[in-house]
Amino acid sequence: MICGHGSRNRLAVAEFAQLAEGLRRQLPQIPVEYGYLEFARPILRDGLERLRQQGVGRVLAVPGMLFAAGHAKNDIPSVLNTYAAETGLQIDYGRELGIDLKMIQAAGARIREALDRAPVGPNGPIPLHDTLLVVVGRGSSDPDANSNVAKVTRMLVEGFGFGWGETLYSGVTFPLVEPGLRHVVRLGYRRILVFPYFLFSGVLVSRIRQHSERVAAEHPEVEFLPVDYLGDHPLVIDTFIERVEEVVRGDTNMNCSLCKYRAQVLGFEREVGAPQESHHHHVEGLCEACDLCENECTGACQSDGVPIPVAGHDHGPHHSHEHSHSHAHGPHHPPYPHADHPLGPRSLRTNPPEQEPPS
Repeated sequence: MICGHGSRNRLAVAEFAQLAEGLRRQLPQIPVEYGYLEFARPILRDGLERLRQQGVGRVLAVPGMLFAAGHAKNDIPSVLNTYAAETGLQIDYGRELGIDLKMIQAAGARIREALDRAPVGPNGPIPLHDTLLVVVGRGSSDPDANSNVAKVTRMLVEGFGFGWGETLYSGVTFPLVEPGLRHVVRLGYRRILVFPYFLFSGVLVSRIRQHSERVAAEHPEVEFLPVDYLGDHPLVIDTFIERVEEVVRGDTNMNCSLCKYRAQVLGFEREVGAPQESHHHHVEGLCEACDLCENECTGACQSDGVPIPVAGHDHGPHHSHEHSHSHAHGPHHPPYPHADHPLGPRSLRTNPPEQEPPS
């Protein structure tokens, strides 16, 4: 059972299904299903039910996520545990893809593809030591997950020999993409690679591209080179296979020494011992036509990350709230302590595109 987050973006949902199909081909001896926490169908319970109807007595559940933050540590296990308690189905939970040699190799392959596509100027190719690599992670309220993105950046910078490397994030934490890029252009490198370290396309990848293009337009003297996200690279599939094998062996230890729910992580001490529960029940499956609404759900109207407004669309009281990932979902999700950082979410509210945040 591959457990995904879900997306409002149709392409991202299709890509996740394509990855699950790749796993089916690699594991022909066992049934493979998938499901999402939110915004898309099938939801996790649907995938589990399909397995149970096939006579499965034990499920090997693997989070289809790069790093373990709140979704992998709390939300998915909560859904799995609830379903197991209701049905008696044995569900063994694996770990995220994480920092892995194969994942670094897959990322390196995407970067090399971008370098091979790079235009060659009259003075020849731009050397790697005059190139800056920017790796963009999802961004989380979990510093452990955020730090893993930074480690990926360093592994890639040293592996290729780039002149410099920076880690930015698409949301929640800092530095965000646009203010971060405005800082790195000051370093004077002739070329900047922007690599969304994401499994799939989606709203956030589209925003990364848009923010990069905005900064690039202001700095024509710098070559901005986009890098493709990971997608269903064969080495990504191989890493998923490894995670399934780990569950079979009973070797699925996560990094608990820096987990903010278990250890006194600096700045996040109040979150130790927080209950393991999901806050996604109110948005399960909302990517498709909503059963409570006669109109087309706005969540299904995105093909490239740009929402198409639906005039007069109102989900009514059941869906009157705005769902976001600010993590202000209630007492079990304390506010991110640095939400007002000038290079973080605050910059989206207080700084127009042409105005840089204070350095």
